[in-house]
Amino acid sequence: MSTREASRLTWYFDYVSPFSYLQLATHPDLFRRDQVVLKPVVFGGVLANWSHKGPAELPPKRTFSYRYVLFRARELGVALRFPPAHPFNPLQALRLTVGLGSKIDVVQTIFDFVWKEGRSLGDGWRVLCERLGVTDADALCNAPEVKAELRANGDSASAAGVFGVPTFEVDGELFWGVDATSMLRAYLADRELFSDPEMYRVTHLPAAVQRKL
Repeated sequence: MSTREASRLTWYFDYVSPFSYLQLATHPDLFRRDQVVLKPVVFGGVLANWSHKGPAELPPKRTFSYRYVLFRARELGVALRFPPAHPFNPLQALRLTVGLGSKIDVVQTIFDFVWKEGRSLGDGWRVLCERLGVTDADALCNAPEVKAELRANGDSASAAGVFGVPTFEVDGELFWGVDATSMLRAYLADRELFSDPEMYRVTHLPAAVQRKL
C-alpha cells in the first residue's frame, strides 16, 4: 500500500503540550496531507481516563521535562519560549479551535502564539482572537455544538486508547510523542512494520508482575 493510499491519520493534541508544538514545527508535511484530521483534546481528560498524573504534576519530572523540551527545541533549531506559567488552562483555545473547524492554520497560529512567542492565553486572549480574525470568540466557545464536539474528541481518544499527547492514530495503531514520528513514517511506508516475529512477540508479551496502586 502506498503512502498516498494510506488510511486517515488522526492527530490528538493539546496546546498545553510543548511536544505537540515541536511535532507540528518539525514535521509540517504530515499536517498538510489530504488524509489528516486534527483533533484537539483536553490533556487533563486523557490523563484522568487512565488515572495518571501529567509530567508537570511530579516536581522532579516537571523540571526535567521543561529542560528537555527546551534542549530538544534548540537541538532541532525550533524557536521555543515557555509561556509565563505552565501548566495553564487551554480549554477556551481548544474550543475556539473546534469552532473554527480545527484547521491547520488555526492550530499553527495558536501554537506559535503560546510556544514560539511565549504568550499567555489568558492575558493575550484578545490579541490572539484578533490575529485569528474572530470577533465573537465567547459566543463561539460557548456554543453547545462546539462543547459537544470537543467532548466527542475526548471520547474518540479514549476509545482509541490514547494515553498522551501528541498522538497520531492510523489503522488503530498509536504513535505517541514527537520522538515516535520516525516510527510513524516507517509504518506509513511499510504496513507490515509490526508483523515481524519479535514485534508480534512484544505486542503480546505477558506481564510477570503487577504493581498494586
